[in-house]
Amino acid sequence: MYIVTGGAGFIGSAFVWQLNRMGIEDILIVDNLGRTEKWKNLVNLKYLDYVHKNNFLELMEKNKFQDVTAIIHMGACSSTTEADADYLMENNFHYSQKLAEFCLENDIRFIYASSAATYGDGKLGFNDDHAGLKKLRPLNMYGYSKHLFDLWAQKKGLLDKIVGLKFFNVFGPNEYHKGDMKSVIAKAYSQIKDTGKLKLFKSYRPEYGDGEQKRDFIYVKDCVRVMAWFLEHKEVNGIFNLGTGKARTWNELARAVFEAMHQKPNIEYIEMPENIRDKYQYFTEAKMDKLKRTGCPCDFMSLEEAVKDYIQKYLSQDDPYLK
Repeated sequence: MYIVTGGAGFIGSAFVWQLNRMGIEDILIVDNLGRTEKWKNLVNLKYLDYVHKNNFLELMEKNKFQDVTAIIHMGACSSTTEADADYLMENNFHYSQKLAEFCLENDIRFIYASSAATYGDGKLGFNDDHAGLKKLRPLNMYGYSKHLFDLWAQKKGLLDKIVGLKFFNVFGPNEYHKGDMKSVIAKAYSQIKDTGKLKLFKSYRPEYGDGEQKRDFIYVKDCVRVMAWFLEHKEVNGIFNLGTGKARTWNELARAVFEAMHQKPNIEYIEMPENIRDKYQYFTEAKMDKLKRTGCPCDFMSLEEAVKDYIQKYLSQDDPYLK
């Protein structure tokens, strides 16, 4: 059995899709569907059962799940604006500790989601070398909750036994339930379809023009292929960046969206809300050398190829979900 926490969420459901493509259907999904639209991510997927996240730990500790091959822990509050620090501590940090300990005690493969948000403003670079973990200073509580688990795993000497993935700017199908946390590609498609133009934030640093801020955008299909590779290579462990290794500007992303929609670029630059100006990242780029040295295939789709695939095969279709 494969257990995917956050299995109804964005990357989690995409990974269930990847497992299905590998012929694996003996999957337990752990999540909190509540009143969200996440259930729609599951409709096209094949899995064994669903368990609410609040019940899962108790069932796990009572050994209710047998022959578990791996736990892929994507479940977390991923909102960078979440203000309830106690909730993030419990949900993102302590929950992850319990899962990791259970996996190690029972010889179960453990792969978990860290985040590029742990790098803070990026002044210290984006190097996933374990030696630099203690120096990182996340800018928000979400990033800090992820960073705390990375530090705990390091302190416990677990980084040669488990896999942590620092996801950069992931986009793709099955992110529709995320509201304001959806990728700019998903938001841009709707904006352009409705108004014929796209709004991007102005720059407030002289070294960056409007729309020239850069991010490392990576397609969710590439992410789940890497995750599947780690399932099959249990000898490889540690914390790894997961981006393309090539930062691209918002303007380049915008042009890719317009191109995929067969429209001429029409961009309006708007003021950035004051409450996020001091915490805004102007540049992110994953350092990918460490992952490449493992032998993991890192031939990722270009931004233009991925945006075209996302828009033309999913966003523009009646059923935009992975299947």
